[in-house]
Amino acid sequence: MPRVEIYTTRSCPYCLAAKALLTRKGVKFEETDVGADPSLRMTMSQRAGGRRTVPQIFIGGKHVGGCDDIHALDHLGRLDTLLAG
Repeated sequence: MPRVEIYTTRSCPYCLAAKALLTRKGVKFEETDVGADPSLRMTMSQRAGGRRTVPQIFIGGKHVGGCDDIHALDHLGRLDTLLAG
């Protein structure tokens, strides 16, 4: 399974929803809280093509987007393929 990274903040409901989806699928992920560290948010934004909102999710080093994006991938049946590597 490829490495899954998610940039979050503590109080973000979209972050919670994205993490819940990954957890339901049995995916282990690395979470980085960018809420208190502007340098981490800058790194996230650079990796995510300028996006500054959370969550930002990466699978196998590839940016897949935020909460709506990962749920859309799941709805289309493409998330499992990405997670399978």
